Amino acid sequence: MESRGAASRLLEEPPPGPDQRVFKKADASVTTQRDAGHNTKNLDKRSLEYVLRSGFAGGLAGCAAKTVVGPLDRVKILFQASNPQFAKYTGSWFGVVTAMRDINRQDGLRGLFRGHSATLLRVFPYAGIKFLAYEQIRAVVIPDKAHETPARRFLSGSLAGITSVFFTYPLEVIRVRLAFETKRDSRSSFTRICRQIYHEHPPEVENLASRGPVAAASNVAHHAVPRSGLANFYRGFSPTMLGMLPYAGMSFLTHDTIGDIFRHPSLAPYTILRSTATAAAPPAESNTKVYKRSQLNAPAELTSGALAGLVSQTASYPLEVVRRRMQVGGAVGDGHRLTIGETARRIWLERGWRGFFVGLTIGYIKVVPMVATSFYVYERSKWLLGIG
Repeated sequence: MESRGAASRLLEEPPPGPDQRVFKKADASVTTQRDAGHNTKNLDKRSLEYVLRSGFAGGLAGCAAKTVVGPLDRVKILFQASNPQFAKYTGSWFGVVTAMRDINRQDGLRGLFRGHSATLLRVFPYAGIKFLAYEQIRAVVIPDKAHETPARRFLSGSLAGITSVFFTYPLEVIRVRLAFETKRDSRSSFTRICRQIYHEHPPEVENLASRGPVAAASNVAHHAVPRSGLANFYRGFSPTMLGMLPYAGMSFLTHDTIGDIFRHPSLAPYTILRSTATAAAPPAESNTKVYKRSQLNAPAELTSGALAGLVSQTASYPLEVVRRRMQVGGAVGDGHRLTIGETARRIWLERGWRGFFVGLTIGYIKVVPMVATSFYVYERSKWLLGIG
């Protein structure tokens, strides 16, 4: 039966010649097929089934990516947050390896993955929301192929990133605090860290009303903002939101753009999986239906993901450093909650402009396999789930 269907397809569709190898990116209306031998069906991007499948695929992609780079992520946080025990290793390619060796020697393999359970708890909903939000927002911002521009792709990615961060940020704060702990006698549990963050109180500040209207206004705002409790779980949230705009925006923009380049007729024979090749272009009227487009082969997909990670990391890294410093504010220093400007100023006074790029080396080392794995697993999962 299967061979007869294959023979029928060969009779209906002539083999593509050199001028027929056209693989167009498709996000518009299409028929999807779950797998060989199953009936085809139309699936709307706004349907609950599509939302659940895309969210599940995104969650799997995020967990796979974070597991691959778990040890590197631990070291990067220690570098960014200026942990005293590891400050001597920063600024060196060998420092990363040495730091990982010391952590392994002190705490074993578990030390390299400290905070990883919180990472997975956060990253599954985070990545799931991010990818499904991108699909939904993209369908609205880019209703058809005529509206598909770099600016709209960037906007779709940025809004998706902000949406996911808003719902999962408290778990990120807990993860960073767990990863920041390095003392042997500090076996921090998830619940203990939560209680510690919740009950942290910044020190009282002097009344600044006598120093002028600007200082007085700042003092009023300081006392108006919640200074403990649930607000502590959103420490560093503002720079995170600002950093997510370029990070998520450039990530999706770069990945999709590189994907278009790899699907160009001149490159498609070398970058497309032949078993998934589609010679026909999809209808261009709507982006609300799913089109099962041609899949990039492993080298091409991993390359597009890696480049997306490099570009997005470079664009957003300074704000990421500011965010990390704000998140560990209760674990170091006097616990005073600094604003974005105050944190940036302190980093500048400590190390100059280089302070905003501390740990960027390990960031690059980490981001290549992480983002590449994330997009690869997501695209393959979408295909297997019938929504690719």
